[in-house]
Amino acid sequence: MITNFLIGFVLVAANVSLHAFGLASLTEFLLSHPPKSDRLGPLTWLLIRTAWFLILLHGIGVSLWALAYWLMGCLPDLGSAFYFSGTTYTTIGYGDLLLPPGWRLLAPLEGMTGILMSSLSGAYFFAVVSKVLGTKMAVK
Repeated sequence: MITNFLIGFVLVAANVSLHAFGLASLTEFLLSHPPKSDRLGPLTWLLIRTAWFLILLHGIGVSLWALAYWLMGCLPDLGSAFYFSGTTYTTIGYGDLLLPPGWRLLAPLEGMTGILMSSLSGAYFFAVVSKVLGTKMAVK
């Protein structure tokens, strides 16, 4: 059981590190490539790209968990591992696939990680929107 928690905490640390690095990189990119005008089109495109990048980060996070489940033999195939991981990370949790009894505590840990990383992304997206609107309001 301790081994399972250690594996889970390594996966949590990998997800947090991934998001920290990803958000730092995205921030650097957004600051060096501001919208060329305060018109709706460039601002919308900025938000779309930000959303795409955030979704990509979550996809990579889900992939880390899925690969771990598959490599540990917790799920029968890679497709099932990705499906289980995606529904667990997003806390949808259909319950049609379960981890083996010895590994089941990883699922709530992944769900909590998904909630935390999604909250971080939501806060980041809010900050980007606030910055865009703040800049747009200051121009007028």
